[in-house]
Amino acid sequence: MVLLPGLLVACGDGDASSATTLTWYTIPDNGGQGQVAAACSEASGGAYSIRTASLPSDADAQREQLIRRLAANDSSIDLMSLDPPFIPEFSEAGFIADLPDDLADTLTEDVFDAAVESATWKDQLVAAPMWTNTQLLWYRTSVAEEARLDLDALEAGEVTWEQVITAAEDTGTTISVQANRYEGYTVWINALIEGAGGQVLTNPEADVDDLELGLESEAVTAAAQVIRDSVDAGVVGPAVSTSTEEEALALFQQDASGFMVNWPYVYEAFNGAVESGALEQEFLDDLAWTTYPRTVEGEESAPPFGGGAVGVGAFAEDPELALEALQCLVSPESQQLLWSVNGVPAATRSVYEDPEIQEQFPAAEAIGESMENARPRPLTPYYGEVSQSLQRTWHPPGDIDPASAPQEAADLIRGVLAKEDLL
Repeated sequence: MVLLPGLLVACGDGDASSATTLTWYTIPDNGGQGQVAAACSEASGGAYSIRTASLPSDADAQREQLIRRLAANDSSIDLMSLDPPFIPEFSEAGFIADLPDDLADTLTEDVFDAAVESATWKDQLVAAPMWTNTQLLWYRTSVAEEARLDLDALEAGEVTWEQVITAAEDTGTTISVQANRYEGYTVWINALIEGAGGQVLTNPEADVDDLELGLESEAVTAAAQVIRDSVDAGVVGPAVSTSTEEEALALFQQDASGFMVNWPYVYEAFNGAVESGALEQEFLDDLAWTTYPRTVEGEESAPPFGGGAVGVGAFAEDPELALEALQCLVSPESQQLLWSVNGVPAATRSVYEDPEIQEQFPAAEAIGESMENARPRPLTPYYGEVSQSLQRTWHPPGDIDPASAPQEAADLIRGVLAKEDLL
């Protein structure tokens, strides 16, 4: 790991034309990160100017590009937006700089626990949480009423997957999920396992030889059972094995839909579809949302955690200035701007209290409630091997045998990490 020296504060009264240019590698978005960069550049008073460079749209391609450049000690990467699952790998390789302890306290103040945990490696904050994401249960009120679900329990996030599956089966409607063999499927699997009180890895910070799996447990069997039950009930659609977020969104907009688990961006998509005439206003009037379903009765749900953090490149030419810029980029004001432009929720709780955010994003309260219980995917440098092994052994979802799937996943993960099996 690389530890940056103490933060130096720039005076901020220089000529903008002579400002030091910092390059921020960003995840493709609707322009929010660019607007934040421009606002922080102006606020610096000429101390620095932040230019953005867009990474590829695919998460794996983002990782590959950054790793290749950082492995070559690329000093042009001053700042970078990171998908949380990649943070341990980047930190372990010495590609991102640890943040000074005094600054870490500031950067994590009032930030959701899952966001802090996902930006921390071996008890050291190595990236600054900027935005979060979590899945909600979206549903049609008319379907929930027809199924005679307890609406109070539903709104309180106290329904189980079993109840949702039964409700869809009884009403002849669908549940939209993500179960293609890709990262979105790991999101579902991990949320179900965590929601049953289990873990994919019990000591994710361990070296590869000491890594312990938690897959051979009743919690993992319960998670596999939920997936198999949803397929056997015929409620997740005939194309569930190729369903991503967009396919799930399309299925939920059909007349026979009832429920969906998906990220908050779908609300803006629904509004856009109504404005274009692709959906009737009645659809929005019937739409409701709540926190993620419980895997098992009596256990709180563990909603999926996603989002992004900003790290300082380990080989940046002016790390102190990059650190100063970082503080502006992830400030609550910047997070609010990013949310309003990109539709991605903030990492800081106080932003959820902003009246403008609440008006623009009616689901903000449910998102905040969900984030309090959200759990990240396994935080390990070997995340890619773990995730792909889960996808391989639990796909297609209709072939899952809850009695054997946990062991199959564990065997493949161990074999891949031991370099005895290939993905």
